[in-house]
Amino acid sequence: MKTQPNTKIPNQTRKFIKSTILILIGMVAWAGTVRAQVAGPSRPNGASGTVSGTVIDSLTKKPVDYATVSVFKLGTSTPLTGGLTDVKGVFQISNVPAGEYRVQVDFIGYKRTEIPRVVLSAEHLDQNIGKIIISPTANLLKAVEITGQQALIENKIDKLVFNAEKDVTSSGGNVSDILRKVPMVSLDMDGNVALRGSQNVRILINGKPSGALTTNAADVLKSMPADQIKNIEVITSPSAKYDAEGSAGIINIITKKKTVSGVSGSISAGIGTRQNNENANLNFNKNKLSLSANVGYNTGWPQTTHSSFESQNSDLGTSSSSKGENTSKRHFLSATASLGYDFTDNDSFSSSFSRRGGVFQNTGTTVNSNFSPSQGTVNYTANTSSKNSFSNFDWNNDFTHKFKKEGEELSIAGQWTHGTADVDYTSEYSAFTQNQRATNVGTNNEYTVQTDYVLPVNKIFKIEAGAKTIIRKINSDYDFFNPDASGQYVLNTTTSNGYDYGQNVYSAYGLLTSTLGNGVTLLTGARVENTKITGSSGNTSSGLSPFKNDYVNFIPSLAISKALTPTQTIKLSYSKRIQRPSLQYLNPFRNTSDPLNQSQGNPELSPEIAQTLELNYSTFIKTAVINASVYYRRTNDIIESVVSTVPFSTVDNSGTIVTRDVSLTNFLNVGDNNSIGTSLFGSVQLFNILTLRGNINAFTYKPQIISSLQQGSQSTYIQYNGSLSGTVKVTKTLNVESFVMQNSARRTFQGTNPSFNLWVIGVKQEIMKKRGSLGLNVTQPFKDYKDFTTNINSGPLTQRSTFSVPFRSFGFSFTYNFGKMNFGAQAPKKKRGVTNDDLKQEESNNGRG
Repeated sequence: MKTQPNTKIPNQTRKFIKSTILILIGMVAWAGTVRAQVAGPSRPNGASGTVSGTVIDSLTKKPVDYATVSVFKLGTSTPLTGGLTDVKGVFQISNVPAGEYRVQVDFIGYKRTEIPRVVLSAEHLDQNIGKIIISPTANLLKAVEITGQQALIENKIDKLVFNAEKDVTSSGGNVSDILRKVPMVSLDMDGNVALRGSQNVRILINGKPSGALTTNAADVLKSMPADQIKNIEVITSPSAKYDAEGSAGIINIITKKKTVSGVSGSISAGIGTRQNNENANLNFNKNKLSLSANVGYNTGWPQTTHSSFESQNSDLGTSSSSKGENTSKRHFLSATASLGYDFTDNDSFSSSFSRRGGVFQNTGTTVNSNFSPSQGTVNYTANTSSKNSFSNFDWNNDFTHKFKKEGEELSIAGQWTHGTADVDYTSEYSAFTQNQRATNVGTNNEYTVQTDYVLPVNKIFKIEAGAKTIIRKINSDYDFFNPDASGQYVLNTTTSNGYDYGQNVYSAYGLLTSTLGNGVTLLTGARVENTKITGSSGNTSSGLSPFKNDYVNFIPSLAISKALTPTQTIKLSYSKRIQRPSLQYLNPFRNTSDPLNQSQGNPELSPEIAQTLELNYSTFIKTAVINASVYYRRTNDIIESVVSTVPFSTVDNSGTIVTRDVSLTNFLNVGDNNSIGTSLFGSVQLFNILTLRGNINAFTYKPQIISSLQQGSQSTYIQYNGSLSGTVKVTKTLNVESFVMQNSARRTFQGTNPSFNLWVIGVKQEIMKKRGSLGLNVTQPFKDYKDFTTNINSGPLTQRSTFSVPFRSFGFSFTYNFGKMNFGAQAPKKKRGVTNDDLKQEESNNGRG
C-alpha cells in the first residue's frame, strides 16, 4: 500500500528558501549599485584604459574562443599584458596605461595575427579594435583546402573537446565506442562510464539531462549511433553554476545540428558483424525560425557470452560455482525534434522534444553447484529468459531575454522528463529453489524549473546568479510469481513489492568572473543545495520501514588562469562536488533473481563529498599540443558495493524449505579515499600527413575503511588508463586511422574489477565532392572474444567471476550530406537551459529499482 506524501514544508526548508531569496536579492542589488558606480565617474589623469575586440575565423566567419591576445609596448618583445577571448570571441584587456602598443593574436593551428599600432591617449583610453580576422596555417589550409578543419581533440580553458565527427574510426559505431577514445574517460565491460577512474560522473546530452540516462546510462549510450554525435565535452572542474552532483566531473554529448541558412541535412547507414545503424538529420533555418529533426535506429546481431563464477568462505566452509552462456539481442530507436524562434533581437524561445526507447532480450543456461558442511552439495541447472524494454522522453523549453547592456541576459527554463522501464524474466531450476517469473515496472517523472541571470558589471567583472528546483518521483513495482501445485504461476504476495521514491533538490548559486591584468582571469563562486529524500514500501509484510533524509550542502568553486606567454597557459582550480545515491543504491528490497548472487540497497546511505585541487598547464609549439594536469582528490563517505556470505531460506520445486549460504551484495559508505593523480595529453603533426595523439591518466586509490569493515584492503594502489592513436592523410580525400587503448583493473576495497583494452582500425574515403563518405572499421581483428575477470578477496571470502564477451567486428558505413554545405560549422548556439547534473548511477547495465 502506498503512503501519501507529506506536503507541509518543514521549517528547515522554509529557512533555506528564505535565505536563498535574500542572497539572490542582495547579489542583484549589489550588482546594480556597482554598475551605477562604475558607469558615472570620470577617470583621473594617468588612469589606465582598455583594449577590446573580437577574434573571427577567416573561413567559417565564426568567433574563435580562448584565443590568446597579447599587448606589447611598441619596440618591445615582451608582452605588457594580455588575456583570452571568451566563448563569443570577445576580449577585454584592462589596466593598460596611455601609450602606443602592438596587439598580437595567437591560436593553435592559425597564423599569428598582429595589429601593428593601437594608441591609447588621455582623451581616448578605451580602444575597441573591432573584428580581428585570423587564418589557418599553410599546413592546415593544405589539409582542408577551402574548409575550416577542427582538430580531433581541442583543449579549452574550462574543458576538453573531442570532435567525434572528425574521428575516422567512429563511423558505424555507437556513443560508447566514441567515449572509449576520449582522454581521461574509460568504460568497463558493461559500458559504465568513468572519468579519471571514477564512475561518479554526470552525463548530459546537449547540456541537458535525459531521463533515459538517469536509469540505465550504459544501455542508452550503446543505443545512440555514433553518426549522430558532433563532439563530446569533458569538464573536470565545474564551476558553481553547474549542479554539484558528479564528483568526478561532467561529460556533455553534443549532437549534430547545422546552423546554416536554408534546408540541410544528412543520412547515414552502417552495417557490420556486431551492430547496424541508420540515422537521418534534417534542418531548416530561415530568418527568425529554426527547425530540426533527427531519427536514429540501432540494432545488434545476436551475441553469445560465456560466464563462470567461483566463491569460497573459509570460515563457514561453504562454496559455490557456476558456468553458463547467454545469448542476447537488442534494438533501439531515438528521435528528436526542436524549434527555435527569435521574437526580437533580444527575446528568443526554443523548445525540444526527444524520445528514446529500446529492447534487450536474453536467454541463457547455467550449471550451478552449492556446498555447505551441514547440507552437502546440491547441483542444479538454471534456464533463464528475460526481456528488458525502456522508453523515455525529455521536453525542454527555454526563454532568453537580452538587455540593452552587452552581455546582460535573463533566462528561464523548464523540463519534463518521463521514463518507463519494464523487465520480464522467467527462471526455471532443476533444484535448489522454486521456479519463478517476475515483472518489474519502473516509472520516473522529473520536473525542473530554473532561472539564470548574467550581468557584466564593467570590463573587469561579470556576475552570474541563478536558482533551480528539481522534483523527482520514482515508482518501482516488483511482482513475483511461483508455480502452485498444478504448475500454474501465481502471485507471491510475500516477495512482491512496490516502492515509491522521491527526491527534491532546491539550489541557488552565485558566480563572479574577474578579468584582471597581465592575462589573469579569476572565477569564484558558491552554490547551496538542499536535498530532501523519501522512500516507502507498498508491501507492509516486507518489514521495510519508510525513510527520509534531508541535508544541505555548501559548494564553493575557485579557478584562476594565467596566460604565461601567447602559447602557454596555466590554471589552478578548486571544486567541491557531491554524489547522491540513486534508487538502485537505496531500495532495500532484496533482488533474488540470481539465487547464488543476490543484491539489496541501503536507504541509510549518505552522499559522497569530494574536494579536488587541480593544476593544469597547456602549450602549443607549431603543430604540437601538450596538456598536463596534476590533481588531489579527497572523497568522504565513498559508496562501494560490499559482498558477504549470508544464509538464504527458500522453497524448492518439491515444496521443501532449503537453507543455503549465498552471496549478498549491499552498498555502504565504506570510508574515505585520498587520491593523487596526473593526466597528460599530447598531439603532434608530422610531415604534413601524419598526426599522432597520446593520452594517459594515472591516479592512486588509498581507502581509509571504517573499523567495522577491516576485512578489506587499505593499501595504496596505482591505476591508469591511456590511449594512442594516429591518422594518416593518404590523399586529399582518404584518411586511415588506428587507435589502441588500455585501462588497468579498477580497485575496490574488497578486490578488483576487470581491466580493458581495445584496438580499432578505420578508413574513410570522402566522395561526391565531400558531400559523402565511405568508411571501413575493424575492431579487435585478431581475437573474437575478450575476457573480463572480477576478483574479491575480503577476509575469509574469496570470489572470482569471469565473462567472455564477443568484441571482434567488421563494419562498413556510408554518409551523405545535402543542402547548403558548411564543413567548418560550429557547435550549436549555446542556450541556457536545464542541466541536471546529479544521481550516482549503479555500476551495471541493468539499473532498475
